Amino acid sequence: MTEGTTTTADRGAAPPSPDELLERARGLQPLIDRHADEGEARGKLADEVDDALHEQGIFGMWVPRELGGSEVPPTKSLEVLEAIAYADASAGWVVMAASLAIGTGAGYLPDQAVQQLFGGERFPVIAGQGTRAGTAVAHDGGFLVSGSWNFASGIKHAGWIHTAAMIEGTQEVRIFVLPVEKATLIENWDVMGLRGTGSIDYTIDQVYVPDEFTHFSTLQKGLRGGSLYNLGIINFAHICHAGWALGVGRRMLDELRDLAQARTGRLAGLIDSDSFLGEFAQAEARFRAARAFELETWADVEQTIQRDEPMTQRQETLVRLALNHVTWAAHDVAIFVYKSAGTTALRRGTIQRFFRDMHGGTQHLTSSPPILWNCGRELLGLATDKVWFFEDLIDADKAPATR
Repeated sequence: MTEGTTTTADRGAAPPSPDELLERARGLQPLIDRHADEGEARGKLADEVDDALHEQGIFGMWVPRELGGSEVPPTKSLEVLEAIAYADASAGWVVMAASLAIGTGAGYLPDQAVQQLFGGERFPVIAGQGTRAGTAVAHDGGFLVSGSWNFASGIKHAGWIHTAAMIEGTQEVRIFVLPVEKATLIENWDVMGLRGTGSIDYTIDQVYVPDEFTHFSTLQKGLRGGSLYNLGIINFAHICHAGWALGVGRRMLDELRDLAQARTGRLAGLIDSDSFLGEFAQAEARFRAARAFELETWADVEQTIQRDEPMTQRQETLVRLALNHVTWAAHDVAIFVYKSAGTTALRRGTIQRFFRDMHGGTQHLTSSPPILWNCGRELLGLATDKVWFFEDLIDADKAPATR
């Protein structure tokens, strides 16, 4: 940090450790669950939930400790996100999306921007879209940014936008961080699931962004913080979506268990069926296996980045495969629970909401078939001349340099 920079950490208590943050996330579950229907109705999280996420430091999950955050490593991050998504899938989605933008901004932006963004009593909430790129034209020590973007999850809770744009002339993609009021927000979030995320679209037209409020999208070394920031933005996203799927799948199975124990509705006639009992056991086993694969994969990556080594091509593959697998395992759990719960699942309530939310989550790029195809190609040894670049395998000699 530049000498004299004031940070949130300078004015408050020591940030919660990763273990403490996980306990805080679990402690918030009753509150988040209680306000889930309100979030759906409003198209954004309830104010009480938003305040609690700030007060408990959840939005600082990936903020460097020197800025007052918890700098939570990958495996523990999965559990934190799992805990929030277990209470409400929309809250889990907002937390994961905002945490990515907040944490990478804190780790990768220059000191001047960090001083402004992280000098307040609360961590800034940053949200937006970091994949589809707009355009950026160099201008007066910064850039004029324009474009249109979809799916700005959590933007209704944000003061800043994190958005991707390609620099005219160099064709390099940077992340630009700018005030929300500089964008035009489009109220078009009319969807089946994840209604509480408020993932609306937005446009930006010739907005000036100073150079210090930008960073390259391919950064894999933080300007502050530890080995966590060696992951790069895309691998933060992989943790995000995996943790979310873990929470949703677990909640669905637990809801079905509770219904079975209550012996009501359709389940009253199923609980003595060997077929149903076997199916439930298989669903539990498949989901637990997917969770174990996810944690095993990230534990291996943690060891690699802690040695200050880059992730291997095989690790990059397994991270994507584990995410794809746990998402579709959770999807299959949702189908089984919905089918087994009968009209209880049809009616408004927790199972119906999580069922719809799960089907929203599977539409994300990280769960798409091409990811799985590319994983198979690499695992078979048929991609020796290719490397992973975001969610695609590309020719190694065409890959942009990481920074």
